Amino acid sequence: MNAELEDFRAGVRDWCREHVPSDWRRAQTGVSGEEFVRFQQEWFQLLRTAGFAVPHWPREWGGGMPVAEQIVLYSELAAHDAPRLVLAFVAIHHAASTLLAAGTEEQRRRHLPAILDGEIWVQGFSEPEAGSDLAALKTSARREGDTYVVNGQKVWASGAAYADWCLLLARTDPDAPKRHGISYFLMDMRTPGIDVRPIRQATGESHFCEIFLADVAIPATRLIGPENAGWQVAQSTLGAERGMTMLELAERLGNAGFRWLVRLCARAGLAGDSLVCDRLAMFDTEITALRGLCRELVEGRANGPANASIVKLVYSELLQRIMDFGAEIGGPPAHTVLAKPVSSGWESGAWMLDFLGSWEWTIPGGTSEIQRTIIGERGLGLPREPVSAR
Repeated sequence: MNAELEDFRAGVRDWCREHVPSDWRRAQTGVSGEEFVRFQQEWFQLLRTAGFAVPHWPREWGGGMPVAEQIVLYSELAAHDAPRLVLAFVAIHHAASTLLAAGTEEQRRRHLPAILDGEIWVQGFSEPEAGSDLAALKTSARREGDTYVVNGQKVWASGAAYADWCLLLARTDPDAPKRHGISYFLMDMRTPGIDVRPIRQATGESHFCEIFLADVAIPATRLIGPENAGWQVAQSTLGAERGMTMLELAERLGNAGFRWLVRLCARAGLAGDSLVCDRLAMFDTEITALRGLCRELVEGRANGPANASIVKLVYSELLQRIMDFGAEIGGPPAHTVLAKPVSSGWESGAWMLDFLGSWEWTIPGGTSEIQRTIIGERGLGLPREPVSAR
């Protein structure tokens, strides 16, 4: 590694030692929604001041960090157990990538600086009957002059209770083939007719929400891309979950997740157990491979049509196995922990809650079954599954 990169790493380490709150996990366990938002906003601004909040954005919008430095940044943040930008995730990745790829200059100038100032976004894609088959969505957007009138329902909208804006997919041509009649909108969550209802999960959290839309008026100026071309725009949005975001998650799994698992085994008196050691060695090997896959992806050395799906599939299923093993080693005490720090990822140390939550990752952005189909068809060239026209 060159000297400049080593100097950058040393600078990030110094910054982390000075700014990462040492007791944030305890302080963020069981807090109110208002306290969660306050903490996340303050942490985002600390990262922004240091130039660490949106390193993947173009330079003119506050980013421009070289890929090699981004890799170092995320590995050091993970190694120092920094809080995740849970609340800003959709804004800085999905919303930003959509605006940069398909938004107008006016839309970019309106929203990208606002995101840096703390504007919160939610993704309004999935519906009760359109989850894995997203193109089957039924929420309608009817054009009336310079406005679209939207009616329908969205579900599994993470963080909708706190969101200022929504990335919304709605059907604008009910007679077109299902992938060709969808449009993409920017929806102000303060618009009349929007009803957000949190969903209580098995873990006790309620960050998933339902969004009910009743005659919600969206100005035509908030259409992203051409009318009825929202499906194509959405593919770039979903693609934002790969690459650098997966690298960050892989680094956190290899640091907080695996490191705590090793400590858990030691506390349980199993550090010398041959079966436990074999499992830990297997996990360590798989994490190393995952890190390598992620780095090849973000460095542009793995550009195959299915590589992003491979990374997502490997991460989500490895996450499940590690959390499952942690819950097993933790025994009955791990089953009685009822709260986890809300600013953590899926590696909080509350092993049973993390195991239950890990199943979430096999669903968003395309289920594991869909990822395997993509890998088979696009990566291996296997015959395509039959697809109906509607």
